[in-house]
Amino acid sequence: MSIAEIKKNAEQKMLKSIDAFKAELAKIRTGRAHPGILDQVQIDYYGSMVPISQVANVALMDARTISVQPWEKGMGAKIEKAIRESDLGLNPASQGDLIRVPMPPLTEERRRELTKVVKGAGEDAKIAVRNLRRDANEHAKRLLKDKEITEDDDRRSQDDVQKLTDRYIAEIDKLIVGKEAEIMAV
Repeated sequence: MSIAEIKKNAEQKMLKSIDAFKAELAKIRTGRAHPGILDQVQIDYYGSMVPISQVANVALMDARTISVQPWEKGMGAKIEKAIRESDLGLNPASQGDLIRVPMPPLTEERRRELTKVVKGAGEDAKIAVRNLRRDANEHAKRLLKDKEITEDDDRRSQDDVQKLTDRYIAEIDKLIVGKEAEIMAV
């Protein structure tokens, strides 16, 4: 494996870490409703656990209400129970076949808790990026030890990987600040 391949591999993995962090941020709810909030809620569907989106249409009714339309008649009660028992703090209400999920407004205390959750997830993403930097540097050191590259190449490689790391950590910081602003907006 060459230095270019090491850098390319590290960059691809760092991009995946950023994508995973963005997916994590999408799960953290703000005052507004969005259908992705229910993605992590699992339903028992004929013996297997599946996400709500596989047994019902999930859509927005308005800025603060999500509608869930089950595809089968008997699933309504199971979906309502699963949403209520999830750790999302939501209280669904049935209207015939349709399940309405109103989003309660966030209290100031809950907003502060959510910003802590965002910072914690951001720190986890930064740790993942730093671990990838360490792995890339160790790989370059192994090449140096095996005399496949020179010390100058090793140093250049470490500098390039550090620049990549700095860029992705700055991106994570920007995402954290943006999500915190979104959460704290009343």
